Amino acid sequence: MRTIALGATLTLSSLTAHAQIEPLDRIAAIVNDDVVMYSELEQRISSVENQIRSRNGVMPPREILQSQVMERLIMESIQLQIGERSGIRIDDQTLNNTMQSIAKRNNMNLVEFKAAIEADGASYAEAREQVRRDLTINRIRQARVNDRIRISDQEVRNFELSEEGQYELSADYRLSHILIPLPDAASPEQIAQAKQTAGKLYQELLAGAEFEKMAITYSRGQSALDGGDLGWRKADQMPSLFASQITSLNVGEIARPIRSASGYHIVRLADKRGDNKMMQRQYDVRHILIKPNEIRRDEDARILLVQLYDRIADGESFEELARAHSDDTGSALEGGRLEWVNPNDLVSEFQQVMKSMPHGEVSQPFKTQYGWHILEVLGERNQDMSLAVKENRIRNILHNRKFNEEVELWLREIRDDTYVELKI
Repeated sequence: MRTIALGATLTLSSLTAHAQIEPLDRIAAIVNDDVVMYSELEQRISSVENQIRSRNGVMPPREILQSQVMERLIMESIQLQIGERSGIRIDDQTLNNTMQSIAKRNNMNLVEFKAAIEADGASYAEAREQVRRDLTINRIRQARVNDRIRISDQEVRNFELSEEGQYELSADYRLSHILIPLPDAASPEQIAQAKQTAGKLYQELLAGAEFEKMAITYSRGQSALDGGDLGWRKADQMPSLFASQITSLNVGEIARPIRSASGYHIVRLADKRGDNKMMQRQYDVRHILIKPNEIRRDEDARILLVQLYDRIADGESFEELARAHSDDTGSALEGGRLEWVNPNDLVSEFQQVMKSMPHGEVSQPFKTQYGWHILEVLGERNQDMSLAVKENRIRNILHNRKFNEEVELWLREIRDDTYVELKI
């Protein structure tokens, strides 16, 4: 989904660009109950100018830049006011994690990142607060815009059948690569030596040598220092001499050395995603839940469930007792039956008991965060979830596209509904 600039792509240069700006106590704009100060405007302009210079971009005229930055500050103020009214807060742990991620993108740890900011005369505390504001805005957009997005089953089917959809849903391959190079117009002796070296490395890799270390040591490819990692690629994005072999490999397998004009290549299929068949173990299970409440203590709930367990052991119907007593109202109507469930959708205590029970036996009472349970496993199966995973992937793709469109519409709406008075 669309993310805000600072929260997602903040760099050291954008944090330190306004280090030497002298703040001015003058109002630049009134935005509902908030104000934008002239000092904020100048600091942000300086930051934007610094980012443009770092990209060797073309600097717009000052009046145009000022107008654009002012509008951005106005929109930030509007969204932050919405967030304050909605009670949206970014806790310190989330903020700390984000700052660590930004530091990592700048190839530093957090201590080094803080020192670098302060060495340029900027305030690390102010930088943190700017990131907090950006995270708040991002969360507001997620909350307000997601509810506006609807994706129909027909849209999913249309995308799946489209040429674009078939491409997007085709397999992705992550490749690792070692190149043993050949010079131009290589002699037979040079070709034989490169072939021998490649064959030797191939055998060592099959015997268990670590591919990444071998790549760093022996490869002359551009990805050598990255352990030979070529990243994720579609089949049509890799050289044709690779694709013919890679697509037939299992994850972790290594193709025999491949000869090309540039040398001998050793390629491993490091990972694969997109068209894998996804089998999921599912359980047909029913349960009875007794919850503690204002008038029923936890121990009382346990005792009641023990009594129900004993009645089932004496021959009473699990289904009838579940309908009469279970506090899980959804399954109670079905005699306690959850039908086919994926273990990962259940809390860990329920999973453990469910997986350990022989079919047709009722478990002893056990406790989860929801209360006290007994359960019975009626059956198990391996279910192919590939279609469900594919549909979910399509919905995510379509959702992300609609999200960007809806954000722009929402921003225009809230801007039109806001009182703004410019003072410059």
